[in-house]
Amino acid sequence: MKKIIKLIALLFISTLINAQNMKKSPTEWNKLNDFETYVIVNKGTERPGTGKFDAFFEDGVYTCKRCDAPLYKSGDKFDAHCGWPAFDDEIEGAVKRKVDADGRRTEILCANCDAHLGHVFEGERLTDKNVRHCVNSVSLNFSPEEKEMPATTEEAIFAGGCFWGVEYFFAELDGVIDTSVGYTGGAKNNPTYKEVCYTDTGHAEALKVTYDPSKVSYETLARLFFEIHDPTQVDRQGPDVGKQYRSEIFYKNENQKIIAKKLIKELKDNGYNVVTQVTMADTFWDAEEYHQMYYFKNKKKPYCHVKIERF
Repeated sequence: MKKIIKLIALLFISTLINAQNMKKSPTEWNKLNDFETYVIVNKGTERPGTGKFDAFFEDGVYTCKRCDAPLYKSGDKFDAHCGWPAFDDEIEGAVKRKVDADGRRTEILCANCDAHLGHVFEGERLTDKNVRHCVNSVSLNFSPEEKEMPATTEEAIFAGGCFWGVEYFFAELDGVIDTSVGYTGGAKNNPTYKEVCYTDTGHAEALKVTYDPSKVSYETLARLFFEIHDPTQVDRQGPDVGKQYRSEIFYKNENQKIIAKKLIKELKDNGYNVVTQVTMADTFWDAEEYHQMYYFKNKKKPYCHVKIERF
């Protein structure tokens, strides 16, 4: 399923780029407001952390605010924690560079209409490509990727240590449509990350998986869960210690409960002292946006989760 969606996405992006690569004349450029003119024409800069695309990580293509030319693909965007959208690559031929008058920085501009985008930096080692396009949100528009949704979807909720690492292994599994990290199993309504970590909310860091049951079974998901964390550790996972890091399955229906208990018995029969709890699902509270798809945004890998075959 994931491979098909990615193929559709590539075709969508290719079609969008081809359609928008027909250069517009200046008379066809989009009208800019005063602030857009300040940044795009007069080479100003928006204040850090104020742009709408700073913490934005949807799938699609970023285009020029002035002429609609495609500039960046969402797969090249990462969280540089700098206050502006960051990309480590551009669409071929879409962006040009120009050294500032003071010779200190390198400006990046839309190759089609010379709209000021921001500046490019190299050598920071933030990603493997070692490049950061620091772009003003106001210089960009966004065209979202169109996704085909299955007729029926189901949900599963797993807690197994830091939710960043759990999500990393589920997010790109064939049949998984969406993932969301959050908090569940406690008494506090709408908890924050600080409250879960530093007060006794009773919540666990957890992952909600939305999946297509015609493509992947709940048992396959549950087996993966038991193989990407250590189900024998009590209230911890690797270096992360605390009740919020406990191993727990929150079942949505009786079938999920039966499968979870069956797999736990298999593991115990194989010599594993499994401590994973099996609990009826309650309200799932989505975590803050910066936690969602954390390792993908930052182009890193988990530090306390690794896949080990246990069945």
